[in-house]
Amino acid sequence: MKRIDERDTMFARMNYKQGTHQYEEYYSRNRDKRKIDDEIRKKPQICGEGTATYSPINSPIADANFKFLNDIKHLSEGPVNENKVEVDKEEMTRRIKGLAKHYGAKLVGITKMEKYHYYSHRGRHDEVYGEKIEAKHPYGIVFAVEMDKSMINRAPQISEVIETSKAYIDAAIIGMQISYYIRELGYDARNHMDANYLVVAPLVARDGGIGDIGRNGILITKEFGSRVRLGVVTTEIPLIHDEKLDFGLKEFCMSCNRCIRTCPGKAIPTGNPTEIDGVERWQIEQENCYNMWRSIGTDCGICISSCPFSQGIEQENIEKIKDSQEEIVKILKAHDEKHGIRPYIKEPPEWLK
Repeated sequence: MKRIDERDTMFARMNYKQGTHQYEEYYSRNRDKRKIDDEIRKKPQICGEGTATYSPINSPIADANFKFLNDIKHLSEGPVNENKVEVDKEEMTRRIKGLAKHYGAKLVGITKMEKYHYYSHRGRHDEVYGEKIEAKHPYGIVFAVEMDKSMINRAPQISEVIETSKAYIDAAIIGMQISYYIRELGYDARNHMDANYLVVAPLVARDGGIGDIGRNGILITKEFGSRVRLGVVTTEIPLIHDEKLDFGLKEFCMSCNRCIRTCPGKAIPTGNPTEIDGVERWQIEQENCYNMWRSIGTDCGICISSCPFSQGIEQENIEKIKDSQEEIVKILKAHDEKHGIRPYIKEPPEWLK
């Protein structure tokens, strides 16, 4: 599987300023992206004045969360205790999974790290632009924190981006605690968090057995759908890895299409998955998605709330999905009867009014 270059992500591309080395280098190689990127740059920033959801009081809540994440990102790596503790794989796996859940994670998995789990090059920050990424740790600990359903069902209002930014912080702090603990035991570990990823978290999560990647391009779990944010700690400490989870998501997404019909940016592909870089999958139009974010003023979240898994499907019914098209139809019918086109809470929570 081909490694993804972080320089090609929208978060990285939007940081390239005209006249800088990063801008000139990137668009000399990607001339087709220059026009659309320059047009998007003219729009207000997410949570910025001039967007559809802007509030001088409430928008800075999410801004403050993202600034905090940026301020702590340098703590993702640190010194390793010289006194190494001998550990048992099984015991250590149990201990770390237990700790992650005690610290607030809802789902935890472990995978053997492959090269494709890592970005090929860094691109999001000027000081590390273009650096090649070494796939150095053999194990990845991946965990998911749940986002509040009532906040996500207010998408794309300010409530949604407050909740997503909070969840990024929750995941970052859990990752810090785990990585600091592992380094204290004498083994190297790195926390991968918002604003400082070296890995593609959804791929690690898929291979770590906590979910699968859906039509909307993000991880979907059986328990919480897309209402999760992911954290990853890579490490050299010996661990037992989990297996991939196949609960029939591809078959479900091929019938569902709720995210397609509700996406305001028309960014989600129709039809069956296609082979992309040697893997059969769907790929969203990230420019269309991000362009809508800059207009709305939040990171949208409508596809998250529109997913039936995000609203909750009985686990016993999920077990039937893979082998029963009739069960999929039944689940979708029940979802539509309850939520209509999509679940939507118009009023903000009382404390945001």
